[in-house]
Amino acid sequence: MGAGKPLLLLHGLGSSRRSWDLIANDLAAEREIIAVDLPGFGESPPLDGEVSIATLADAVAAFLSEHELTGVDVVGSSMGARLALELARRREVGGTVALDPGGFWTPREQRLFGASVAVSARLVRLLQPILPLLMGNPVTRTLLLAQFSARPWRLPPDLALRELRSLAASPSFDEALRDLAHGAPQPGAPAGSARGPMVIGWGRRDWVCLPRQAKRAAARFPDARLVWFDRCGHFPQWDAPEQTTQLIRESL
Repeated sequence: MGAGKPLLLLHGLGSSRRSWDLIANDLAAEREIIAVDLPGFGESPPLDGEVSIATLADAVAAFLSEHELTGVDVVGSSMGARLALELARRREVGGTVALDPGGFWTPREQRLFGASVAVSARLVRLLQPILPLLMGNPVTRTLLLAQFSARPWRLPPDLALRELRSLAASPSFDEALRDLAHGAPQPGAPAGSARGPMVIGWGRRDWVCLPRQAKRAAARFPDARLVWFDRCGHFPQWDAPEQTTQLIRESL
């Protein structure tokens, strides 16, 4: 969608390309938006074999090469932000905006991340038959999404429902979560190695990837500029769509 210089959007764990709906149209006013479903999420079939950050990054790099998009600017969210940084580390992409990336936790934080997200996923799967009712009520929507959003009651009910249904239906969710929860941390990149501008954005009320992890991310990627989102949880494109759009436009 849109026209202009291509911009790749990478969604988070259990999500799909539709997670960008609140900002995609605004970005498309200036850029050609390439929002993909990662393998095993949304409408994309899963990978053959192992599902990990490494193999997902390999798949995205292959997609870029196949479509002559190597060096494209990229924006990622959560797991997609970690993939964006990994692709930047490999010099597969140009300008990079990574929103609340995973991979910068201590061992204890990593265990807590894995356990808390696994519990949330089990609950969402159990509640699938009544999710439309729950997401239509701002109180129950807030209770179910408080881990991911600083203001869940303000989220569009259809977006919230679509996200939780996508999580429950993703065939690669559990394996990707295991890799995130037990795999190696995200490697960094030396100063001066980035092919384009690099920004790491972080919500000050993120309960998935804690704000104190932001300084570790910035230390491992010294080319990056660290930007904070106030009153914002794990997904700035949900809680602060206008600020997120402005950051992407100004940075890339």
